[in-house]
Amino acid sequence: MNIIFDSSRLERVCNSGAALNRKYGQRKAKKIQQRLFELQAADSLSDISHLPPPRCHALIGNRQGQFSVDTVHPYRIIFEPANDPVPLQEDGSLDKSQVTAVRILDVNVDTHE
Repeated sequence: MNIIFDSSRLERVCNSGAALNRKYGQRKAKKIQQRLFELQAADSLSDISHLPPPRCHALIGNRQGQFSVDTVHPYRIIFEPANDPVPLQEDGSLDKSQVTAVRILDVNVDTHE
């Protein structure tokens, strides 16, 4: 999948192992890099497992339309489909098999706060 970052600052941090280590610590940095590599290697969003360890799932409430994958509990990478237009199925739901680009919104979020 194509990965787009919400800001150039976030992109710089995520594309540098040293910057990730400084900002989040070695354990979180390693897991963030692993999940980003998994997203990049996938052909579409449907290739990312909804089961642990990545546990890709849709968010609700004020994060409707966004997804997350787990890093180090309780932290997650938050992203949204970046295809334009967003691919939908006939029933109006997201067609994950057609999502080939994601926009990373944040990489160290506890959505339970």
